[in-house]
Amino acid sequence: MTDQLVIGIAQINPTVGDISGNIKKIRAAREQLQAVDLIVFPELIVSGYPAEDLVMKPAFSNQCKAAVEALASDTADGPAILVGSPWPEGNKLYNAVALLEAGRVSAVRYKVDLPNYDVFDEKRVFDAGPMPGPINFKDVRIGVPICEDIWSPDVIECLEESGAELLLVSNSSPFESGKTDVRLNHVVARVTESNLPLVYVNQVGGQDELVFDGSSFVIDSDRKLRAQLSSWEEDFAITKWRRNESGSWSCDQGTVREVTGELASIYQAALLGLRDYVEKNGFPGVILGLSGGIDSALSAAIAVDAIGADRVRCVMMPSPYTSQESLEDAAACAAMLGLKYESISIGPAMQAFDAMLKDAFAGTDEGITEENIQSRSRGLTLMALSNKFGHMVLSTGNKSEMAVGYATLYGDMCGGYNAIKDIYKTKVFQLCEWRNKNFPQGAKGPAGNVMPERIITKPPSAELRPDQKDEDSLPPYDVLDGILEAIVEDERSLSDIVSAGYDEDTVRRVWSLLDISEYKRRQAPPGPKITRKNFGKDRRYPITNSFRREI
Repeated sequence: MTDQLVIGIAQINPTVGDISGNIKKIRAAREQLQAVDLIVFPELIVSGYPAEDLVMKPAFSNQCKAAVEALASDTADGPAILVGSPWPEGNKLYNAVALLEAGRVSAVRYKVDLPNYDVFDEKRVFDAGPMPGPINFKDVRIGVPICEDIWSPDVIECLEESGAELLLVSNSSPFESGKTDVRLNHVVARVTESNLPLVYVNQVGGQDELVFDGSSFVIDSDRKLRAQLSSWEEDFAITKWRRNESGSWSCDQGTVREVTGELASIYQAALLGLRDYVEKNGFPGVILGLSGGIDSALSAAIAVDAIGADRVRCVMMPSPYTSQESLEDAAACAAMLGLKYESISIGPAMQAFDAMLKDAFAGTDEGITEENIQSRSRGLTLMALSNKFGHMVLSTGNKSEMAVGYATLYGDMCGGYNAIKDIYKTKVFQLCEWRNKNFPQGAKGPAGNVMPERIITKPPSAELRPDQKDEDSLPPYDVLDGILEAIVEDERSLSDIVSAGYDEDTVRRVWSLLDISEYKRRQAPPGPKITRKNFGKDRRYPITNSFRREI
C-alpha cells in the first residue's frame, strides 16, 4: 500500500482556443515538476476557460480530446497528470478531467454541478455528468470534483461514501472582490463535512471580461492551510503527502504566500485583465485620451503597469473649455509615468461641426448635443490614431458613470477595452491613492507616485462647458455609489434603500438613470469583472423595459 505521495500544483495561464499552446504550457509545467507522482492542472486547461459556444463546435471539442489522448503518451515515464478538457462522448459533451498515467488515459470524470448563474453558462454548452466515484492512483482513492462540484455538499458526500481518501479539485474560478474568503469558506465546509484533505488548483490570467487570480491552496483534514500559491501570476508547488497510522492522508506544511488585500487585488485584476487582453489578441499597444482627470490617470497607470510605457500612447485633446489645471495635470501625469505626451486640439473639429450644422440647428439653444460633439470629436481622433498605427483604444469610464449613462456613445465610450469599467468612482479615488503609495506585483511602470495629488483631490469634471462639475447634475459620489451598490450588487428594494438613510427622490432618480442607460451599456467595450455584478453577463436586463415605470 502506498504511504507517501508527492503532488504537484500547476497554476498556469491558458489562452482560449489555443489548444497546441495550452498543451505546450502543460508540457513545460510537467518538465518543471518532474520530481512528483502526480500534477494537477486547472479546469478546462486544454481548451481555456470559458470557451463559451466554441466548445460546441465538434471540430474543436474533438481536437481537445485528441490532444489529451496524444499528451497521455508523455506519461509513459515520469509524473502522471490530471488535466481538464472538454470531452465529447457519443452525443454528449462533458466538462471533464482526465488522469493520464503510464502512457494512457487511465480515467475520466465529469463535472456534475454545472453553474448557470451570473457569468456562467455551462448548462448551455455541457451535459452534466453522473455522480462520480474516486479514481484509483497508486492504490490511493482520489476524488476529483470539478470547481462548482465543491460549492454544495452532494458530490463530496458521494465521493466520501465511495471511499475517497483525498480530494484534488480543478478550478477556473474567476475573480471578484471578496471571493477569496468565499472560496475558502466553501472548501472548509466540504473538508469539515467529509474529513478529507483538499487541493484547490485555480487557473490564472485574463479572458475577455473575466480575470482569474490563481491563489491555489491546500487545506488539510484538520482545516489548516498547508500551502498557498501566489495570486495574479503563474505558480507551481510541490506538496508532500503521508498516510498516518489511522489510514488518513495529511499534507506536510509547505509555503504559504500572502494573499493580496482588497485594493491591491482590484488593481491587479485590472492590470492582468488588460495585459492578457492586449497580449492574447496581438495588439502592439494601447492609446488613450489623458484628460488631466482621475479616471484617465488611473487607466494610464494600469496600462503602463500592464504592458510598459513604450507601448502606451497618451493624447491630450483640449477644447476651449479645458482648464489650465487639466493641461498641467495631464502633462505631469504623463511625465511621472514615463509616457510621451502629445496634444491634439479638438477646437477645429468643433468649429467644423458648428459650420456643418449651423442651418440644421438654427433657432435652438446649445446644450448636451454640443457637449456630445466634443466627446465624439475626441473619440474620432483616438479611433483615427488607432486605425493608422494599430494601437487599441482604451476607454476610461468608471462603473458609476456607466451605470447612470454619464458617457457618450461613439465618444468617450469608444474603445476596445476598459480597465476600470467595473470599478465605482469612490473606489477609483482609493485606487489612485493606493497606487501612489504602492508598487504592484509584476508592474512594468515606475515605483512611487504616478499621478499628481491634485488629480485625486480636485472635483471631477467632464469640462464640456464653463465651470462644469460632475456634482452639478449627480449626487456626491459616495451617495451615488452607495445607492448603485444597493440596486446593482444587492438587488435591494426602494423601501430598503430609503430605510438605509438615502433620500427617496434621489434613489428614484438614480434608479431611473440606471434603467434608461441599459442601451448604452450594451454598446460599451469589455472590461475586467471586479464586483459581484458587472454590467454584462452578471446583469442582463432588457433594453425595452416598462417595469421601470413601476419604481
